[in-house]
Amino acid sequence: EPEDDEVTISPDEYRKDLFCASGPGGQHVNKTTSAVRLTHLETGIVVQCQDEKSQHKNFAKALRVLKTRIYERQRQIEHDKRASERKDLVGSGDRSQRIRTYNFPQNRVTDHRLNQNFNLDQILAGRLNLLLDAMAERVHQERRSGAVAR
Repeated sequence: EPEDDEVTISPDEYRKDLFCASGPGGQHVNKTTSAVRLTHLETGIVVQCQDEKSQHKNFAKALRVLKTRIYERQRQIEHDKRASERKDLVGSGDRSQRIRTYNFPQNRVTDHRLNQNFNLDQILAGRLNLLLDAMAERVHQERRSGAVAR
């Protein structure tokens, strides 16, 4: 359950519906509007409370439950985001992810991360500048796009 300051909901973020409670209680239940339904407009989460005889107590309880559900939803979204980022960092875990292919008959090196081809003789001779520059540019672009997404 969230602390009081972790989730704040202003009255314009939800719709409050009052209605007659159902169940045992006879004529009193049918005449008074003590049940409360809160609908969070942004997420569509609906909370209904008719446990107490007092409308104010039902409202307070429904608001507490709504805050808890919104908090849990936020935590789940953050957890899913972290899990997705972690999965992207780890990769699939199998050995099928190719990094580079050295094709000797065609005198070509293909870097699958960059989707670029390089001259095999130059790579084997130690002239890696083209490959390293392309990789540095890719890392720079990923960092820039990652900073924008955060």
